[in-house]
Amino acid sequence: MKISEAKRRIETLRREIERHDDLYYKQNSPQISDFEYDLLIHELETIEKRFPELITPDSPTRKVGSDVLKEFVQYRHDYPMLSLANTYTQDELFEFDNRVRKSAGTDVKYVCELKLDGASVSIRYENGRFIRALSRGDGEVGDDVSANILTINSIPKSISNPDLPQSFTIRGEVIFHKEDFRKLNETRVNSGEVPFANPRNAASGTLKTLDSKIVAQRPLDCYFYYMLGEKLPGDSHSGNMKRAASWGFRVSDTIKQCNNIAEVLQFIEIWETRRSEIDFEIDGVVVKADSIELQKRLGYTSKTPRWAVAFKYKAEQERTRLISVSFQVGRTGAVTPVANLAPVLLAGTTVRRASLHNADQMKLLDLHMHDYVYIEKGGEIIPKVVGVDIAHRSADALPLDFPVKCPECGYRLTRIEGEANWYCPNDLECPPQLKGRIEHFISRKAMNIEGIGEETVDLLFGRNLVRDVSDLYGLSAETLSTLEGLGEKSAANITRSIRNSVNVPFHRVLFSLGIRHVGEATARSLASHFKSINAIMNASVDDLIHVPDIGLKIATSIREFFDNDRNLAIIEKLRSFGLSFNPEPGSAENSDKLAGLSIVITGTFSRHSRDEYKEMIINNGGRSLSSVTSGTSFILAGESPGPSKIETARKLGIPVYSETDFLEMIA
Repeated sequence: MKISEAKRRIETLRREIERHDDLYYKQNSPQISDFEYDLLIHELETIEKRFPELITPDSPTRKVGSDVLKEFVQYRHDYPMLSLANTYTQDELFEFDNRVRKSAGTDVKYVCELKLDGASVSIRYENGRFIRALSRGDGEVGDDVSANILTINSIPKSISNPDLPQSFTIRGEVIFHKEDFRKLNETRVNSGEVPFANPRNAASGTLKTLDSKIVAQRPLDCYFYYMLGEKLPGDSHSGNMKRAASWGFRVSDTIKQCNNIAEVLQFIEIWETRRSEIDFEIDGVVVKADSIELQKRLGYTSKTPRWAVAFKYKAEQERTRLISVSFQVGRTGAVTPVANLAPVLLAGTTVRRASLHNADQMKLLDLHMHDYVYIEKGGEIIPKVVGVDIAHRSADALPLDFPVKCPECGYRLTRIEGEANWYCPNDLECPPQLKGRIEHFISRKAMNIEGIGEETVDLLFGRNLVRDVSDLYGLSAETLSTLEGLGEKSAANITRSIRNSVNVPFHRVLFSLGIRHVGEATARSLASHFKSINAIMNASVDDLIHVPDIGLKIATSIREFFDNDRNLAIIEKLRSFGLSFNPEPGSAENSDKLAGLSIVITGTFSRHSRDEYKEMIINNGGRSLSSVTSGTSFILAGESPGPSKIETARKLGIPVYSETDFLEMIA
């Protein structure tokens, strides 16, 4: 590699690593696994070693990824809070052991600890009293998260013990237990919010929430793993952690002192098979030299301690046989490939189906009929196919190709430039699209018609009783009661709910039409801006892009929807049944509590969804904007807010309000 090539590759790697650091530390939405991230770091380190003249102080190999957010006050750590070097093989562990024993000049005792997958925190105590809690930050400074940490019941606020050091710092990992995480996500889904991808994201996001009242409502826990100070109780790390446990700190009872690297490997192997038994997520084992004196002698690199290493377990993964691939057509016509698998137990659940995402991913995997594939969750909710066992592929296995025609209606698929998905353009006749639009129309956030689920829609569609959403309003209880699975009572409840749905406000009716790219918030903006369905029908693309949050892509989709005669006919039928296509006079849409204010929403919330807050803003006369400008009135910030938005607000002197502040503002 020439130096010019090395320079270009280094710049590319640094940009990519910094992007993933931002996703992981600040946005709590990582896109790659720890292993994939470490491969990027390793490649960068390798090139920098070959070309040391290209190393810079701000290289990701020389610094810790930062989770610092500007809306928090920052303090300097008493002791640098660095990362751990990661290892994935026994050979790398042996190399670590050789380096440590060479420096020690003798055999070394280690301490093994399960590596909890949460958010790290450093807490300072003086004279037994809690002083301050800091996030990891950039290793040198951290965000003051004391108010949030003090809501966690398992963290001592004060300690009384005769052998307590006058001052010390103790570090821990803030986590969610598995069952608490499951319940949290269940609550979020029921309230229309996006579930957290995994407990680590949930813990990290909660720790950076601006409103500590929200944090108090969530069952966070904290396990402590390291003590620092000038006059610690003893010279062994394991002994100090036992003493911390006696003072009231929660310390895992799985910590084990090992006499040599062989015992370390035994510990790692045991917990790799038993990790599913633990009621919190782990992603490996941390191995530390037990002697504090040896730790001081070994010291640190610019990024990691030399006396500790993290052995990372691979994401829970299983191998199973691919039976077939289904191609599902959604209500928008998007075709999604799904792998049908021989049942396999993965992370405590039986998996029979896994996502293949899109045609590009299928091509990348090079899937063949009846391949053996690897699936994993890796902290995610939905299983995904991550690889193929090519060694066990049959010699006559045929490759699996993405279809060129719709698997449901036979129309030739199309692909919109700049999008990954292929679409069926036959939106007027393709059965899954028609049924999907009906299911969308009756959903809770749209018309909220109760008593009709996916199976009932299939039944009504199959009997030719409902072909589009307007047909719902012609159903009678007598007709419904004759259908299999529906009695008189169910039929009466369904028809009553259909009648009641005519009272749904205009913006929800607009959302229920299923216009591509038009979600709840966009529908609300359209209703507020144009005031009637007729005005929207007559709006040009140029008119539409003047509505907040509507760009050319959405505007074009809206225009195409209303240029379709079939859609116009459905709207007229719905209008004849009494559905509202104009805002009601004196409705909340005309309130002026936020009149003249332009508000930007960022982060996630506990009491309402982001879209619900957008509706509240518009309901009260304000404007919901997507980007921060000098004309922004204030920021409504939840947990894990966008750092660039917060930073821009700081520079422009724009106030940042929490969820509680906002709800009090609109009373």
